[in-house]
Order: sequence, then C-alpha cells, then structure tokens
Amino acid sequence: MIDDGLEALRAEIGLREIASLVERTARWVAPETFVYLPVWYPEYARRKLFYNANWSEPRINTNRVSKAKVHKFEGNINANEALTKALGLRKKNRPNWSCCHLWGVDDPKYQKSNDVVADHRFYSCIANMVLLPTPLKAFTDTMPEIKAMLRLCARNLYGWQCDHETMEATNKALDAWSDWSAWPNSWPRQGEKKLPLGTTPFSDAIKADADRRLATIRRDLVEAGEYYPREGVRNALNYWGIAETAVERNAGAKNEENRMAY
Repeated sequence: MIDDGLEALRAEIGLREIASLVERTARWVAPETFVYLPVWYPEYARRKLFYNANWSEPRINTNRVSKAKVHKFEGNINANEALTKALGLRKKNRPNWSCCHLWGVDDPKYQKSNDVVADHRFYSCIANMVLLPTPLKAFTDTMPEIKAMLRLCARNLYGWQCDHETMEATNKALDAWSDWSAWPNSWPRQGEKKLPLGTTPFSDAIKADADRRLATIRRDLVEAGEYYPREGVRNALNYWGIAETAVERNAGAKNEENRMAY
C-alpha cells in the first residue's frame, strides 16, 4: 500500500503554490455579466432528459454494440455552454479547458447525487462556475481547501452564495474560514471590490449573447413542446428576479438583494 495521493502531492508542492497556479490560470465571469443574466439555460439541469423537435420528442441514443436504446440526459453540456458564452468565448476557442461547478455536493468519489446542479436555479448559474485548465480541475474536485477558497472568491466577487438546503453546512464553514495564509493576492476578501486575475469584462458581444439566450427562454415558455420544463424554468426565473416577458427586464434583482448581505 502507498500513501494517500493528496498527501504525496502536498509533500512536494504547498497549498499556496497550488492556489497561485489556480489564481493565474482561472477564468472568471465579470460581476456585471452575472447581474445582467445570472442563469443562462434554466431549462436544463444535471441528469434531466433531453428532447428533440422543440421539446416534443425524446432524444434517444442507440448503443452501437448492444443496440439498446436509452433516453439521453444532461451531463454538463449546457452549463459548459453558459460559461463559455458568458466569457465571450466559443467551444472551438477553448481547447483543454473545463467548466467547474463551485457549489455542489462535495464527493470526490462521485458516488452521491448532486442535488445542487440538478436544480434548474443553479446548474447554469454563471456565478456557480469557473473555467480552469483541464488538468487543474482535479484540484477543485479533490482538495477541500482549494474548493473552499474558490467558493469564497466567488461569493465575494458576485455577492452571492448558493442557498440550496444542502449547502447550509458548507456556507457555515465558509463563514468561519480564518486561514488566509494561502489566499491568492488578486482574489477579493469580504468587502473588497477587486477582480481576480483572469476576469473577462462584460462586453457588447457577451450582452448580445445574453439577450439572444433570454429571448429564446421567453419564446420557449410560450411555444416549446409538451416536455419543456416550464415549472423548473419559471422557478429559476423567479428566484433570480428575471421577468418572463420583455415588458419588464429586471434581471439581477435577486443578485442585488443578496449582494447586500456580503
């Protein structure tokens, strides 16, 4: 038997060095982008089923070997797309980068159900994600100190933390965080107004993508087929203070309310 891999890593490279590596390579969505459109694909959530023909027919995958047919479900496709567009990128322009959800069930063995990202309110929330070089994603999945610091950075940057019922203990632990010895210099602490390295400014191109996405959400609420998850979408829009119609665009109302708490 050999030592725990995390302990072997810590013996060779310190937490501050790992945090600095994450700091220098992570890509963050601007707070202004988050306020403008907090959630980009409220019709999707982890492990929810896919449909074709404008949400009127199940999307079926057929196994090439066994010929078994399986209803295809969401993994991380649309969360990835949300983060990509909110950063002003396209998939073809970001090879070897991975979308990392910040708030969710902590389970490095991937054996527990992740109720947070199965929630339409949080799955494609851009304050719940950061873009990392693919090799570094393992740090956020398996090193609790790195995950906690990323969550604290996001909480201070966006003025929001995930209030899903499963996150109560996690948020209390963040409130009690007191070890700043490895904290990256560019990351904001509570009350600080500064941007982490790698923050992408809100731009006209990002705004245009957000406007198109919101227009599609509003259209689909009216026109999409019978399998469109209207209840989940409406719950998400209501949570974030996003109007269902273009008459009143109040995206960000929920954000501003929560921002006052930090």
